[in-house]
Amino acid sequence: MVPAARKPSLVGSTQFRLLNETIDLDAVGGWQAPGLSYLLRYNLHYFDDLNALDSTSRRDWHAALIARWVTENPPVAGVGWEPYPTSLRIVNWIKWTGGGGELDAAAQQSLAIQVRHLRRRLEHHLLGNHLYSNAKALVFAGCYFDSAEAQRWLQTGLTLIARELDVQILADGGHFERSPMYHALALEDLLDLINLAQVYPDCIAAQTVRGWRDRAASMRRWLALMCHPDGEVSHFNDSVAGVAPSPAALHDYADRLAVPAPAPAEPLERLAASGYLRLQLGEALLLIDAAPIGPDYLPGHAHADSLSFELSLRGQRILVNSGIDRYGSDAERVRQRGSAAHNCVVVDGEDSSEVWSGFRVARRARPQGLKITCEDGAIVVECAHDGYRRLPGAVIHQRRWRLDEHGLQISDQLSGSFIQAAAHFHLHPASRVQADGVVALPDGRTIEYAADGAVAMQEDSYQPGFGQRQAAQTLVLQIDPRCASATLTLRW
Repeated sequence: MVPAARKPSLVGSTQFRLLNETIDLDAVGGWQAPGLSYLLRYNLHYFDDLNALDSTSRRDWHAALIARWVTENPPVAGVGWEPYPTSLRIVNWIKWTGGGGELDAAAQQSLAIQVRHLRRRLEHHLLGNHLYSNAKALVFAGCYFDSAEAQRWLQTGLTLIARELDVQILADGGHFERSPMYHALALEDLLDLINLAQVYPDCIAAQTVRGWRDRAASMRRWLALMCHPDGEVSHFNDSVAGVAPSPAALHDYADRLAVPAPAPAEPLERLAASGYLRLQLGEALLLIDAAPIGPDYLPGHAHADSLSFELSLRGQRILVNSGIDRYGSDAERVRQRGSAAHNCVVVDGEDSSEVWSGFRVARRARPQGLKITCEDGAIVVECAHDGYRRLPGAVIHQRRWRLDEHGLQISDQLSGSFIQAAAHFHLHPASRVQADGVVALPDGRTIEYAADGAVAMQEDSYQPGFGQRQAAQTLVLQIDPRCASATLTLRW
């Protein structure tokens, strides 16, 4: 059983490289690691490295760590026994045995106890990717163990998988949280289940596996459409590189499992169910968010990024949403989810959706009036959102994108009353303002920009992954309340 390739996370016998931080298990106080963030503590218990690239060269380390985990994590104490890390660890231990690893009697007994514990604590209260991961773990355990109890695990897991796939995977193949990163994780999970069915051909009905393959093919196409030419995911909602396997690794995995490859993209692709659009003309690729922020009952990974967009030119990202470098509930996490951290319009200092704490959203924006036309060789997209209607001036934001082979025009119109508003345009760190109206690109060429209002450059930051931050620049275009409109034009 050869899963999707992940980068190694074990760099020494007890040294981990997790979310771009190096952690020594002994130095942080063992598996409970009280000084680490909750997310890093979770990651310590996943055992992702068991199935990472070149994992066989670290098999002795893996066996020792499994034995140590069993000894130092008695049932059911500590963060490692929470349902989500338990689910990922169950799957990774079983995958490891499929690649030649051997669980001794103590580890086998611990694994069975972990599954029983998980079965009693399925995360129905959280739903989403947590419950999906719980169900996947039950299916893996139900195939791996041979008993009447294991059969019950298997049937429970399969029932949940069938239900959650219908709920979580939209008609266009996108994951319902509208996060390309979480979509990639969900695709990996489904490919793992298809792989498992090949290893244990008598456990799962052929009709079920055929349905999984069809679903994986549509998910594969969605992922391909939502990536930039550099091969990595776009930064809508909680999305950065380095958490899920790379899109290239997932496509390779799907190829090995004979999941059909996606057809080449058309110049205009509308992912209607999830709400994204992909426009490609000449050397430019434009990705537009005309989507709801996510399911109403599960907005935890949503950002206030309504009508944001990302632009690549000649294979290089130019305009980007600024990404994330953390979870948690601090002020920086809230800032990174806010409208000003995206290619969005900010009205009276407010966010288009009220993001708060680490994974909460109060009143949220809803898109309306999407319209797509073609004119003189250009593709024009128009859409509005009502996120600022809650403000005293009952503002509606209307945005228009016009893409042709030589440039992009973004026009914003605000109806209602407001004191101040501005459109933010975030440059990728590799592109810098060279002079007024000129941006220097990494290939040595330039693009020109012009605005019909006051535009200023401010120093900002870009977060390409957890624990990573780079200096970047943002163009801020003021929207005068008297005319309530502004346009930025880029030419290349």
